[in-house]
Formats: sequence, structure tokens, C-alpha cells
Amino acid sequence: MSSSKPSFSDYFGKLGGIPMYKKFIEQFHNVEEFEARPDDLVIVTYPKSGTTWLSEIICMIYNNGDVEKCKEDVIFNRVPYLECSTEHVMNGVEQLNEMASPRIVKSHLPVKLLPVSFWEKNCKIIYLSRNAKDVVVSYYFFILMVTAIPDPDSFQDFVEKFMDGEVPYGSWFEHTKSWWEKSKNPQVLFLFYEDMKENIRKEVMKLLEFLGRKASDELVDKIIKHTSFQEMKNNPSTNYTTLPDEVMNQKVSPFMRKGDVGDWKNHFTVALNEKFDMHYEQQMKGSTLKFRTKI
Repeated sequence: MSSSKPSFSDYFGKLGGIPMYKKFIEQFHNVEEFEARPDDLVIVTYPKSGTTWLSEIICMIYNNGDVEKCKEDVIFNRVPYLECSTEHVMNGVEQLNEMASPRIVKSHLPVKLLPVSFWEKNCKIIYLSRNAKDVVVSYYFFILMVTAIPDPDSFQDFVEKFMDGEVPYGSWFEHTKSWWEKSKNPQVLFLFYEDMKENIRKEVMKLLEFLGRKASDELVDKIIKHTSFQEMKNNPSTNYTTLPDEVMNQKVSPFMRKGDVGDWKNHFTVALNEKFDMHYEQQMKGSTLKFRTKI
């Protein structure tokens, strides 16, 4: 573990029993008091589930396929990260309060921590989910490249923490199941990352319909082209390369790393996979939620 970083336990606190960055917890009263507007759109994910991809698709929809307009500013300014509060980089609540409507809001919060005003104002919410094995791999590499976060001792160690819910935002299982329950609400659209990878056109059409937007072949084609993995990986407004190495060291691992379905097979040992499968079965028992770990 890098000596310049604090230990894992020093870096995180608990918010409603859920591990969270201490800096976010310090300012969380501002999140709780956040005033939603009826035309706010909230994008919610468990971390490393395709948040930036979905955010850019929504930006393209809101800008009627105008690529240049989407490139005018970085994604974390166009879609502020609600609960994020860091001294120098971003403050989601402040950014959102200064924005004109309609606003697109990004959050990783579980159902119980999302500001109540979003429910009171009947805002539309899109939840994007991704299979747990690919999430844990992506999350591991993300934590390695975010300079301030303490490194896990090993991938195996991180998977153990992930299974125990001792990573930022807590248990993937609880997070995903709680949002799946909320998807009974017609204002909540629940999507799967694997479906987007398999048939992006179908999922973009679903988004346009949910948002009450007209879908033309030309618009859908533009969205698909602009939001392909390679395009976004090369786009400074989506690949986070505008942030300095002191914040995200992309020499360690790029922010847009692979975006594949099934990359977990390159990292899980047979024993770890068996252990994870057993744990997964226990945690998801009784849930109607089904994920694909390959397509």
C-alpha cells in the first residue's frame, strides 16, 4: 500500500450505515436539503456501471444530437455529481443550484439516501445497472487510479471488501435490489449495461420514449456514433483527462478502461469465482433481478 495515502478505514466514514468518502459526508446536509425541480432528470448508478456513457447519451438527447454543443464543456460540469464535494474539483449541489433547467443530475446514492425532494417533485429517474463481477473489476482499477483513495492490498482483498459492502457506496447487492424495487414506479426506468452493449439502438429508443422525445433515425445514429466507447475514450470532455494526475492518474489506469462485458474472467481465479458465486446466490435469493455476465 502506498505510504502517501491514508489507510482504507481512515479515508471513509459511514452515512446511514453505508461507507462514504468523508469529504462527502461533511457536506451531506446540503444534499439532504437539495431542492429538486419537477423537470430534473436523475441518473443513478452503483459506481462503475456505465454512468458516463449514459450521461453522454442523455446530453446528446437533450441537445438534439448536437455533438459540438456536447463538447463545449466536460461531462462533470454538464451533468453534476450531486453528492460530490471536493475542495478544488467539484461541488455537485453548488453546480446544480446555479444551473438553468432542465438539469441532468448524476448520483450513486442508494434509494434511502437520495434527497426526498426528487420523489416529492415526481422527477424522472434512470437507473443503470451492471453485473457485479464486471463492476468489481472496474471499481478496483478506478480506485487504483484515483490518487487520494487508499489502494486495496490486492484484487482479491478488494473483492472481499466488495462482497462485505465495505467499499464506497456500500453493498452492490442492496443498492441494486433497492432500485429494482423502485422501478415499479413509472417515473423510474431501470436499464442494464449488458443490454446497452448488446443492442444500443434499442436502448436509446427506450430512453427517447421515456423522456418523451421524438426519435428519428438520424438522431439515433448520431447518438450511437458519438457515444461509442472509442469516441468517448478519445474525447477530452468525457474521458476525464482534463483532471490533473494529482486527482486521477490515468497512467495507472485510464478512466475509460475497457467497457467490456465479461472482463471479469481475466481477473477472477477459479476459487475466487466460486466464492463470489456462492455469496451472490445468498445475497440475491428471492430477487427477480437477473444479470448476464457475458453476451
